[in-house]
Amino acid sequence: MERNLKELVAQMTLEEKAGMCSGLDFWHLKGVERLGIPSVMVSDGPHGLRKQDESGDHLGINDSIKAVCFPPAALSACSFDRELMHTFGDAIGKEAQAQNLSVVLGPAVNIKRSPLCGRNFEYYSEDPYLAGETAAAFIDGVQTHHVGTSIKHFAANNQEFNRMSCSSDVDERTLREIYLPAFETAVKKAQPYTVMCSYNKINGTFASENPWLLTDVLRDEWGFEGYVMSDWGAVNERVEGLKAGLELEMPTSYGINDREIIAAVKDGSLDEAVLDRAVERLLRIVFLYWDNREEQDFALEADHALAKKIAEESMVLLKNDNVLPLNKNEKIAVIGEFAVKPRFQGGGSSHINSFKISSLMDALKEYENVTYIKGFSADEDCYEEALAQEALNAAKSADKVVICAGLPDSFESEGYDRSHMHLPECQNRLIREITAVQPETIVVLHNGSPVEMPWLSDVKGLLEAYLGGQAVGEAVADILFGNVNPSGKLAETIPYKLSDNPSYLSFGDGDHVTYKEGIFVGYRYYDAKEMPVAFPFGYGLSYTTFAYSNLTLDRNNVADEDTVTVTVDVTNTGSVKGKEIVQLYVSDLTGAARRPLRELKGYEKVSLKPGETKTVSFTLDYRSFAWYHTALHDWYAASGEYEIQIGASSRDIRLSEIVHLTTKKLLPIQTHLNTTLGELLSDERTAKYGLKLKKKMDAFFGGDAAESDEDAKGAEEPTDEAVGDAMGDAIAFSMPMRGVLSFGLCTKEELQNMIDEMNQL
Repeated sequence: MERNLKELVAQMTLEEKAGMCSGLDFWHLKGVERLGIPSVMVSDGPHGLRKQDESGDHLGINDSIKAVCFPPAALSACSFDRELMHTFGDAIGKEAQAQNLSVVLGPAVNIKRSPLCGRNFEYYSEDPYLAGETAAAFIDGVQTHHVGTSIKHFAANNQEFNRMSCSSDVDERTLREIYLPAFETAVKKAQPYTVMCSYNKINGTFASENPWLLTDVLRDEWGFEGYVMSDWGAVNERVEGLKAGLELEMPTSYGINDREIIAAVKDGSLDEAVLDRAVERLLRIVFLYWDNREEQDFALEADHALAKKIAEESMVLLKNDNVLPLNKNEKIAVIGEFAVKPRFQGGGSSHINSFKISSLMDALKEYENVTYIKGFSADEDCYEEALAQEALNAAKSADKVVICAGLPDSFESEGYDRSHMHLPECQNRLIREITAVQPETIVVLHNGSPVEMPWLSDVKGLLEAYLGGQAVGEAVADILFGNVNPSGKLAETIPYKLSDNPSYLSFGDGDHVTYKEGIFVGYRYYDAKEMPVAFPFGYGLSYTTFAYSNLTLDRNNVADEDTVTVTVDVTNTGSVKGKEIVQLYVSDLTGAARRPLRELKGYEKVSLKPGETKTVSFTLDYRSFAWYHTALHDWYAASGEYEIQIGASSRDIRLSEIVHLTTKKLLPIQTHLNTTLGELLSDERTAKYGLKLKKKMDAFFGGDAAESDEDAKGAEEPTDEAVGDAMGDAIAFSMPMRGVLSFGLCTKEELQNMIDEMNQL
């Protein structure tokens, strides 16, 4: 039904309007019964509903309804599958309708800056393109059912330590290229109904009262149409937040901040039109849900099956030295308490009260040749001699061993960061001891973020199950025994050790956290440094093999407004059906700016029967080649060559082609006495000025005779005649314009006239 929201807002009292801008309680928004405005409920739910009607809390301490725990983001992102993520969102949307929930608080798209962040299990990736595409697909799925999503935590919320007060100090280019694009993609492609602002400050200003972030960027640049809510307790100054673009404070402030809004309107420090606009934005989303409620079954069993499928499509086979898949006739020893007590989700606000949980041993109960031995506890780091000896005896007599290892709940959770990347030492020790007596050993990891693996070279198989959701046991069993061909790939790099991470020296600082690594986050850093890693971004094995061929571009010369269609053939060269994730990276060869070696700009997941070939297609636009230029306050791709790379991971590039881009976008000319001759010569608009000064320098130092001023004025670009020896050229190119004054080659007035002319171009 069509509603006149402006008219509705006009009928509200000042007190009612102020009240709409904060929660009724922990999970409900206020309504206005006399005007037919309903009170609606929101709930945590990026990977399952955590609906709490009573004893509400924000950290998963109290029980919520029985629901389905789908795989958290750390795993589901490894599917690299937009269609699957849309299906995932669709299921969450249906569940929310069945439970009368208007908004699901997710997805979380913060970038994985460091493996230590305690909430990494809730975040998709270290790569903003993958995070944005994954989030957009999920949001589309949820909002198909007119249930809102609240993409979070906006922005630069990349650690738990001091998260409610610290300032993330990030330069503009890094913000634009790394920490904002996932939000930008989701907003532009999927229009989440709400955005949740983060606790932290950004460059000294709280996200909750940051007009540049919440209005200039989010609304004016990206076109966001919904409302912004606070993270629970993230409000600093309520009136300033409202002015900046924070419509909803959660949870309730029990009227304290409502009264501040009322007082500010009455004393004139807050324009009532700002309040009216906020309420209208809130009501639009409330009624978008309320007027489109659906009858839905809470389909727990069907959604459990979907949770299993998502886990199977996402788990990453990291190592396989002819040890997998397992055979039912082999004698298998399964060691580690995670096999019967799986860790399948993280702690905190997203913690789901699962209606059922499948362990690996539950899934293998019909397998007669499989034996379980505890070996070590899933909850603590304690090496028990008797348990270890029992495990070693079983390993010796088995054909193969599967060790279910991982991080205990206490090692990673919302609210605090990890202090190291180690598994419990009892697990590392037992793994080493078992591989010494049984080389046919496979490790299955249950963890929300990377761990160091000192035993990596000793095991023959390694399956990264991450946190697999409540159907984790069934998914692991099907992959281990070959009922499912693994097809996930890493959404983050796994370094050998923590100190390899680019944020190692600045992560977790106190009041101000300086993002010193800039744009070199994750594989962007490791690949540029040519640093060995345990497993690179985008890596994952299969039980079959794939060949890439026939890379083609529909054009090799492009302008700003053009798109490039890239196609490549992929063939299953093995003997079983499988899925391959084809990745497209772009490498900037222009040298116009310091950039990563390559950046992900496309991916597709394709299913292939043995011997089958399919053509995969990608479309690139100007943004695919661009970097954020702070002088332009816009995206910029320099004219020149770019390499299109097709790979199976960031370090397994199979095919490449060159495309030449010619941009019409001109950088601002801002010359001054310290502008170098090289900078002048590199811009066609100022090249003749640079050439004129370079010829004077060449002549002074015994190079070619300088041409007349008139000849120099007519020169449009450097010529071979002006080039001296290598050292002379290098000195000249780095020489500031003022340098010619030192040799009496022209006057300061002449230089200033040149500068004035150039700055008018």
